Amino acid sequence: MVDADKQLESISNNGMLWINIQKPTYSEMNLLGQKYPFHRLNLEDCLSKIQIPKIDRYPDYIFAILHFPTPDKEKGFLFSQLSVFMGADYLVTIHNGELKPLEELFSMCKNDERQRQMMMGKSSGYLLHKIIDTLVDDLLHILMKVVGNIDDIEDSVFDERISIPRQISLLRREITTLRRIVIPLRRTVLDLSKDVQRFSKEDLTPYLKDVQDHIEKVFEALEEAKETVEIYKDTDFMLSQEKTNKILAVLTIVFTLSIPATVIGTFYGMNVNVPGGIQTGSWVQLGPYTTMIFVVALSLGTALFMVLYFRRLGWLGPSM
Repeated sequence: MVDADKQLESISNNGMLWINIQKPTYSEMNLLGQKYPFHRLNLEDCLSKIQIPKIDRYPDYIFAILHFPTPDKEKGFLFSQLSVFMGADYLVTIHNGELKPLEELFSMCKNDERQRQMMMGKSSGYLLHKIIDTLVDDLLHILMKVVGNIDDIEDSVFDERISIPRQISLLRREITTLRRIVIPLRRTVLDLSKDVQRFSKEDLTPYLKDVQDHIEKVFEALEEAKETVEIYKDTDFMLSQEKTNKILAVLTIVFTLSIPATVIGTFYGMNVNVPGGIQTGSWVQLGPYTTMIFVVALSLGTALFMVLYFRRLGWLGPSM
């Protein structure tokens, strides 16, 4: 049945009590401290959002802090802290209401007697295993979305018409955030599996081993995703550099080939005596535009010579 406590929402089943607190307040922590012999420092840790994952062991209970990711539109993922008090016949979970799978699990136990009996009918250690397993499965779903985003940008990396440095940077940030959550989670769950057993008559080793395997799969997938994104980053950088080099090469060639015409045209624009210039009289052997024809022909001839020479050096493709 559901406990009628006005301030601490809880569920009881066959002497087993699960208290779930969202967005904890000082009054709720004081009430919890009056009901159970929890250390004051542990209660204060539950009110903080910046505690590192840890396990504190006491004769009558275990206090643990775990981190799990929650989606965020602006930052991709945020750290969500889950604080747990576990004793022989009770389990207290404290969070800021961002862990939706945990809320759904609690609601399911509250409204479905069959689910409540299945999850709370054994021990507090088994219930904690179900909670962690549910949150790790949700973590796996989050990771699959990240992997899907990586697959989506694979073709874009090799498309010169699409710029993807921003997408790659966002994926790197998401993967980094997930790694900062999963790496401590591996260690904490491994340590926690050694202490959970003392609050359960049933051997929980197979269940906790399954959770650890799921965490390892998440970690391995994150490592692979990290390497893939790094490869895409390097590839995009090299392709961008190649594209920039091609543009600079074309502009350099155009500028270089225009040098002869610029030099020759400059001489004929100066107030000095040059053959065919205004001071010496224009050439008319080929008509009134003989001087212009000569200047254009000389400029084109010089440019053509430079093109052939550059090709011979291999700057414009295979040498002749």
